[in-house]
Amino acid sequence: MPPEPPATAPTSLRQRRRAAAVREILGAAEQQITDRGPSALSLRAVARSLGMTVQALYHYFPNRDALVTALITKAYDDLADAVQAAMAEPDPAGEGERGDAGAAGEGPALPRFVVAAEAYRRWAIDHPERFQLLYGAPLRDYEAPVEGPTTQALRRMSELFAAELFGRYTTAQLAAAETPELSAGLRDFADQPPRESMQVLPAPAMALFLSAWGHLHGLVVLEVFGHTAFLGEHRAEIFRTAMRNLHDDLHRRVPAAGAAPGGRRK
Repeated sequence: MPPEPPATAPTSLRQRRRAAAVREILGAAEQQITDRGPSALSLRAVARSLGMTVQALYHYFPNRDALVTALITKAYDDLADAVQAAMAEPDPAGEGERGDAGAAGEGPALPRFVVAAEAYRRWAIDHPERFQLLYGAPLRDYEAPVEGPTTQALRRMSELFAAELFGRYTTAQLAAAETPELSAGLRDFADQPPRESMQVLPAPAMALFLSAWGHLHGLVVLEVFGHTAFLGEHRAEIFRTAMRNLHDDLHRRVPAAGAAPGGRRK
């Protein structure tokens, strides 16, 4: 019989009470964002809604930026959790494909990337104000801490989608992906991406990833901000079609293992 894992030391009563208070404060702040939008976030209003003084709230969040950082981190994590939950559902169609068909249960299985993209879209539509906190106009005078929790949470999101797009390929295949000719400057940038980026990818793969991300995220932003309302009930189908086409085009650009790389597009 294998040895039992060592028991973790229980947290103290004080730690549990503090964690519960933090969760309650974050919940009240999220409700305020839902009711009034991110720009209206006020520590005084959050404290008032909980029957606290602002001075008591400062015991948990010393200033507005600390609360905003916690809210952004939690929003990124909740969004990533929603994407991962969708990806964790049964995969009856085999590796790399999900058995989710259309609304009527017909049609071919969805690529896992499309499943992830649709989960991302659903969360954004269900939580528009929190999505705006992440991707809307920056809050005045707020600056995220360098290499802080928001950066780590954003990187987690990037890595989720990068894994779905490129997890099946070797570095050599990604380096040989078919793209327009890339400048030396972009190739240098890909070798040392900004801290918000996912793991380092070969320059062609990074260019493809950023293009795919812009397409996916741009469609979601347009919808969340009300710019595709004229499409009515067709928005979900249009998004799915766009993500299928994006997925198929990207994978056509990466050579098969052992294949001679194709030429760069001019």
